[in-house]
Amino acid sequence: MRLDKYLKVSRIIKRRTVANEACDAGKVQVNGKIARASYDVKVGDEITVSLGVNVNKYRVLAVNEHALKEDASKMYETV
Repeated sequence: MRLDKYLKVSRIIKRRTVANEACDAGKVQVNGKIARASYDVKVGDEITVSLGVNVNKYRVLAVNEHALKEDASKMYETV
């Protein structure tokens, strides 16, 4: 699954266009490297999102095409 779609489906970022813009601006890293929106997310990847003054790190636990609001938080864990 594409990185921008994963960020949206897991509800780390609310809108896919915002996720895409964050990736283009270099504010999203995967495993310590700046990642493009087209990066293929895999289980075990560590995603770092820097929006404003907030820097959050997540570890991918599952990659689902669709997720209900209750299940979205089960797709990742905060590191």
